[in-house]
Amino acid sequence: MTDYLDITRTAYDTVAADYADLLRGHLARSTWDRAVLGAYAELVQAGGGGPVAEIGCGPGRITEHLHGLGLDVHGVDLSPEMIAVARKWYPHLDFRIGEMPGLSIEDGALAGVVAWYSIIHTPRERLPEIFADFHRILRPGGHLMLAFQVGDEVRHIEHAYGHDISCDAYRLLPEAIAGQLGETGFSMVSELVREPSEEFESTRQAYLIARKQ
Repeated sequence: MTDYLDITRTAYDTVAADYADLLRGHLARSTWDRAVLGAYAELVQAGGGGPVAEIGCGPGRITEHLHGLGLDVHGVDLSPEMIAVARKWYPHLDFRIGEMPGLSIEDGALAGVVAWYSIIHTPRERLPEIFADFHRILRPGGHLMLAFQVGDEVRHIEHAYGHDISCDAYRLLPEAIAGQLGETGFSMVSELVREPSEEFESTRQAYLIARKQ
């Protein structure tokens, strides 16, 4: 059976260029995304700053935004094609190929970890491994931010961004994710759920910020 990481990598390699073009200006139209990212950047800076990794960075648009907010941030993604786009668009930033779990980052090395809609292709039973890896690479007091679609279903995606692909996307319950983070050794800082925008979303969106104890 093909591993979900291989399936996800293939899907995002396929759509990378068109995905990047479609979402490139999205943050300018998303008040809530900018607000949450700004609050997160302030939390990291108030804690003394330090290195931050965006895990599942795709074409790098969130990494670039966090950099503009003053964070020392680099991006990691499992898709070589996504990383190629990110390096082309933002050559002043550091982008690396990597997978979660199993990130090639030293224990306690980071002040922050951001997973912006990047846990949505992970089977639910594998999420504790992901959160444990995030906990491992954060220093005590470091902050984690997650963003994801709210729900309790699995969607099989066969066409996206003008391409035929095949991968699953998991909608998640914020209270369940918060509980898993607590079991991993995080304390919750904020939980925000907003209604879908009229632009293209069909479900509520969640933003969770947690602190490594």
